[in-house]
Amino acid sequence: MIFDSHAHYYAAAFDHDRDELLYRMHSQQDVAAIVCPAENIKSSFECVELAGKYDFIYAAVGVHPCCADTWTDGCIEEIKGLLSNERIVALGEMGLDYYRRDDNKEIQKRAFTAQLELAAAQKMPVIIHDREAHGDMYDILRQYKPEGVMHCFSGSVESAKEALRLGLYIGLGGSVTAVNAVKPVEVAKYVPLDRLVLETDAPYLIPRPYRTGEGKYKRSESWMIRYVAEFIAELRGIKPDELLAITAQNAAALYRVKI
Repeated sequence: MIFDSHAHYYAAAFDHDRDELLYRMHSQQDVAAIVCPAENIKSSFECVELAGKYDFIYAAVGVHPCCADTWTDGCIEEIKGLLSNERIVALGEMGLDYYRRDDNKEIQKRAFTAQLELAAAQKMPVIIHDREAHGDMYDILRQYKPEGVMHCFSGSVESAKEALRLGLYIGLGGSVTAVNAVKPVEVAKYVPLDRLVLETDAPYLIPRPYRTGEGKYKRSESWMIRYVAEFIAELRGIKPDELLAITAQNAAALYRVKI
């Protein structure tokens, strides 16, 4: 059973075959559930639309740090207005990204903390994006102590320990299988199995054996989580199906859904 805890199926990469792909993965490739997180207000509505169309897709709504320049006070009201929809299971993805932009840190922090405050008020988990912003990220997380997941975790084992102390889940995906992956592999070996969830970040982060362009795949798809599970299961000395079952239950608990 595959629970893809993070995949962007509103992305243009799926425009030509979205319905066929989603139907096939769910009916034939053991994809039981997918959480589709937004990047901005427009994609928040698109995630909700997808979740309304497919009973195995759930939505998360929010503004990504790379879209922080679009943030206004009105964004919170728009996000809040969507939350009556029962198919929304989290806020996100949100966070800090100093890799792509380090000239608007205060804007990023303002958007992030406003969304964390809304999540606390609504008692909802959050999907957190952290790229080369670990110092500011953990200062904020220690202050707000949200429920949620560190998506596509890229930090060290010590950083993972801090996230776990704060009660967060760790999300790992295709990047852990990269030839030059060091920190993600160490984290994959370390993180307690009851705090691990798997993801694709589709259409991004294609796992091996397709990561380097072999075959016909130019995008990540949820069924590919099986390759991530095989890789991590070998590191942990367990069977891939056991890891898939554990991480699916973890994701269901995180997002409070039944699978």
